[in-house]
Amino acid sequence: MGPECLILRSLMKAIAYRQCLPSSDPTSLIDIDLPEPVAQGRDLLVRVHAVSVNPVDTKVRRNVPPEAGQARVLGFDAAGVVEAVGPQVTLFKPGDAVYYAGSRARSGTNAELHLVDERIVGHKPRSLDFAQAAAMPLTTITAWEALFDRLQLRLGRPHDAGTLLITAGAGGVGSIAIQLARRLSGARVIATASRPASKAQALALGAHDVIDHGKPLSEGLKALGLRWCESIFSISHTHQHFPELARIVAPQGRICVIDDPDMIDVRLLKARCASLHWEAMFTRSGFETADMGEQGRLLNEVSRMIDDGMLRCTHSETVGPINAANLRRAHAMVESTATIGKLTLAGFA
Repeated sequence: MGPECLILRSLMKAIAYRQCLPSSDPTSLIDIDLPEPVAQGRDLLVRVHAVSVNPVDTKVRRNVPPEAGQARVLGFDAAGVVEAVGPQVTLFKPGDAVYYAGSRARSGTNAELHLVDERIVGHKPRSLDFAQAAAMPLTTITAWEALFDRLQLRLGRPHDAGTLLITAGAGGVGSIAIQLARRLSGARVIATASRPASKAQALALGAHDVIDHGKPLSEGLKALGLRWCESIFSISHTHQHFPELARIVAPQGRICVIDDPDMIDVRLLKARCASLHWEAMFTRSGFETADMGEQGRLLNEVSRMIDDGMLRCTHSETVGPINAANLRRAHAMVESTATIGKLTLAGFA
């Protein structure tokens, strides 16, 4: 075997970007070859079978240029099979099927092989294929942490759980947040949606009621006979809705935000002694917090709930194989903000 063969064997396919461009530009995402990574420490080396596309992928591509002369590989959600493990790994072994949401501090999942810390990885639900499983991790972790860590909904079905409002209920995060709130808490779940298909999706996933976020939220609640909500999960367009959110949050209530709003006037919350919380699911992995392993634990719990039929997969469409052309198309679809559920890509050519 000549040296050329050795070089070819050490390379893997990946999709990356070199500059911030609109998804319509054919060079906004490109196919490249990279050296295969090597597992160290608590790393798993995962052979990626499927990935999903999240709004954060498109935001980074548009706004965060790679280092000069470098190409950056994006992608966070992935499902695949463990190829090798680092010397400190204790939770997984080669051959395990896994799913996870990765870290913003590391190279992304849009590659044939990917390194990820075992603490933020879960065993793939047996009842889902790889494309379906790849749709779940980032949105599930975000929704779980927002509901139970930030808004502090109580697990179980206490009679005084109050009302929870979830904006953009048919999107990726909203679709799983509605289910988790209905299955694991006693809250009355009100979702927002503006299109007939989105409203139908939110109700099918378990929302008690749906109101139109194209109209004042206070009017929608009033029509349901509600004065306010003890908990509010604001998923998108927070800066547009914030005056209304402040108007409908209950005294001593909580608002959790996950998007990147323009300036908002938090003084509107003072009279009600309401609190504002941020949810960022990459905080634990980015800072390697002491409770980083909670994300792997909850992914395993969600995997069990999916296999037991308690949760529905939020996968809506597999765009095609994992390549630059399909990834550009998926980015454009996510940027349209009209998607329901999650988009995935599966398999390398």
